[in-house]
Amino acid sequence: MSPEQRSVIEVEGRTLSISNLDKVLYPETGFTKADVISYYVHVAPVLLPHLAGRPLTMTRYPDGVGAKSFFEKHSARKAPEWAHHARVPRTDKAKDSEFIEQIVVDDLATLVFVANLAALELHVPQWRATQDGAYGPVDLIVFDLDPGAPATIVECCAVALWLRDELEDRALHPVAKTSGSKGLQLYARLDPPWQWEQAHAEAREIAQIMERRHTGEVLSNMRKDLREGKVLIDWSQNHAAKTTIAPYSLRALPVPSVSTPITWDEVQKGADGTAATLRFLAPQVLERVAELGDLFAPLTGTKPPKPAARAVAKAPGRAGKIASAKVTPSPERSS
Repeated sequence: MSPEQRSVIEVEGRTLSISNLDKVLYPETGFTKADVISYYVHVAPVLLPHLAGRPLTMTRYPDGVGAKSFFEKHSARKAPEWAHHARVPRTDKAKDSEFIEQIVVDDLATLVFVANLAALELHVPQWRATQDGAYGPVDLIVFDLDPGAPATIVECCAVALWLRDELEDRALHPVAKTSGSKGLQLYARLDPPWQWEQAHAEAREIAQIMERRHTGEVLSNMRKDLREGKVLIDWSQNHAAKTTIAPYSLRALPVPSVSTPITWDEVQKGADGTAATLRFLAPQVLERVAELGDLFAPLTGTKPPKPAARAVAKAPGRAGKIASAKVTPSPERSS
């Protein structure tokens, strides 16, 4: 085994050690760890508002997508002392502690730290940590549309349009993104926030209504043996203990696909079967962000980040290329 290659960089005044930049994490395309970090640096202005305040669960692939992976929530134990963290109720009651310390990605330096761990997938809950040791109020409601073969993303798009109408009738204004894998996800902002039990119950009720209206096409029951040819509306991710893949997160597939916000026009074309593609790779997502801005901005209610966030390298080569990448925010868009 070759010795670990490390470089030191400075990111927004924070010193970080990064390693093995040439390691290929997506063998099918040759997408390296350096490419992963670079992608997250460049997408940070639109990604960070969706991570801020939310305890992170990461899926790590230290040897690439074809090798062993693992979920990690205890990331705060390994994080730099300046990284933010949240104490969250533990779901495994068999452990000694009632709580778990999870990292919160609030800034570019923490995002680079996480990317350097080969944390390809970033998962967050629908709430932000506002008080120690407790679930925060829920500011998002989510519906994960998962097609059961032979159903595809085409059927997911049709269901998304039906679901949009139902949500609009309830004064909830959804936005859509690809899962980065097979399906779609719809989110709506809850303003003011709800308690998680209310959001969980509301989502379940909506999914069951959609199943009754579209029997044979939509499913709200989680049983796998019922899914063939139907689109499951997974409402369960509104439980406080559950998470969903973050917008703009990479997915651990053979190619570096991304969970990508899309327009309702794209959803309509997807349902019609006329969409050119609803699968986007990391370079395409950066092009979309440059053109469209953050299509998920209505969920945050925040202003765009300040311009010209920059990581400054103290090492030559690929580390310098990553670290000196200028990060500019997406243009402000009206919702």
